Amino acid sequence: MDLSLTTREAGGKTVVAVGGEIDVYTAPKLRDKITELVAGGSYHLVIDMQDVEFLDSTGLGVLVGGLKKVRAHDGSLQLVCNQDRLLKIFRITGLAKVFVIHDTADQALAAG
Repeated sequence: MDLSLTTREAGGKTVVAVGGEIDVYTAPKLRDKITELVAGGSYHLVIDMQDVEFLDSTGLGVLVGGLKKVRAHDGSLQLVCNQDRLLKIFRITGLAKVFVIHDTADQALAAG
């Protein structure tokens, strides 16, 4: 399974829609995209994970790394995730307290 990434600007934030599986093989693609966006001056990111079918610890590491990158510029990284199996991973790892997680991209864009 491959990883699809599409980006769009909305309300002063950059939305990265992710599809497929975020695992040890595909996570570097997401990490590179986040690094590229931050290097280009995008410090407020919304990672839309509604089409993500699988997420492993490598993928979690990429998201945490992305959060650190944007915070270095007083930015934000919010997640859009409404799938119980993925939300469970965030709860078990304690990352549900670290990330702001929204049900929809619109909610993430409306948030501060």
